[in-house]
Amino acid sequence: MASGIFAILDDIAALMDDVAVMSKVAAKKTAGILGDDLAVNAEKASGFASSREIPVLWQITKGSLLNKLIILPIAFLLSAFLPIAITIILLLGGLYLGYEGAEKIYHFFVPHHNSKKEEIQEAKTKKEILAIEKERVKSAILTDFILSVEIIIIALGTVVGEPILEQSIVVSIIALVATVGVYGIVALIVRMDEAGYYLIENSDTKTSFKAKLGKLLVAALPKVIKGLTIVGTIALVLVSGGIFVHNLDFIHHLIPHAVPSIVAEFVVGLIVGFLCLLVIKLVMKLKK
Repeated sequence: MASGIFAILDDIAALMDDVAVMSKVAAKKTAGILGDDLAVNAEKASGFASSREIPVLWQITKGSLLNKLIILPIAFLLSAFLPIAITIILLLGGLYLGYEGAEKIYHFFVPHHNSKKEEIQEAKTKKEILAIEKERVKSAILTDFILSVEIIIIALGTVVGEPILEQSIVVSIIALVATVGVYGIVALIVRMDEAGYYLIENSDTKTSFKAKLGKLLVAALPKVIKGLTIVGTIALVLVSGGIFVHNLDFIHHLIPHAVPSIVAEFVVGLIVGFLCLLVIKLVMKLKK
């Protein structure tokens, strides 16, 4: 009886060792897109009133967790019985991400509607503010869904051929890290100014270290958000281009070997994104 229990414990220990090794490999392969996810979501979670930042971020986090709960079982089933569907879903997601990135670049150069921060500031009633927040949360959750699909598929690709139990554990760990880790860091970023004001208010003098650090945090937040906005836009285009380069052989073969992969993916993402933007603008004009 005792030997049987020790054998089970030994099997569990061996399984966890394998899971730990495979999780490290999967984490390395998804590190780039996790960074993209962080940049994109930090940009989307900013621009709200200070008192609404955490509630809005919590809504996005819950949506992200729900996304993972939906994607994980579907990904396992499709990977086992209909692998081509994974590629089709990735390509559709690539179109959306490319469009979002191209739209941000277009709006940077062409006059457009007020930014989301200005839009919220101009809202006159609580109902208007909540409606704008709901729209932003929905957009953030949709983008998170597409990035989550990419993260989970890449993680799943590192454990193909392994027993289903190990696949489930490894991919679930990566999915959890992608949610808790990313949104935990986003929460710290968007609350930098609050932490700065707290340090300033609780410092003994205006020239103390706490006061200087507080002022630095307050002054740094707009720059960090602006930087993350730029990084997030580039990330959207890169992820989009990467999806098409790695999943469509004819695009991959069109790219000269001398061109660095990151440049090729960015160019492909730009082309795809602006083509989508052009089509959508034409459709909107036809509707009008």
